[in-house]
Amino acid sequence: MSYHNVEILFVEDSQDDAALTIRALKKNGFSNKLHHVIDGAEALDFIYCKGAYADRSSTEFPKLILLDLKMPKVSGLQVLEKIKSDPIFKSIPVVMLTSSNEGPDIEKCFELGANSYIVKPVDSDNFFNAVKEIGLYWIILSQQPH
Repeated sequence: MSYHNVEILFVEDSQDDAALTIRALKKNGFSNKLHHVIDGAEALDFIYCKGAYADRSSTEFPKLILLDLKMPKVSGLQVLEKIKSDPIFKSIPVVMLTSSNEGPDIEKCFELGANSYIVKPVDSDNFFNAVKEIGLYWIILSQQPH
């Protein structure tokens, strides 16, 4: 598989949530350069070009990371902390896309440098609209240093 020009790194362990998000991104034209990984450990391997991603170019960065909060192996908080404490990757926007509406989770994510925190809407129309807005803002409108 080619990892050339991946624009969105999508980190989600729930197959149902992943399928719904990818469908929403695809419907709005944002899925052609998306790569989905299923846990925080795989996300760090992708970002740091290790393990299965050792052949990936270390000079290409995703434009956006959509990150779930609660995942096996390495949590979203641990991934966020690692990315935002690394001078090479800290400018990559990280949008927390999670079902947690807990105040401490939201506060901790912003404390660690999250760029946005989106609680997954329960109904599919609102979910599709939220994903569309995320794609439009972070991939089309927002300018980044990379």
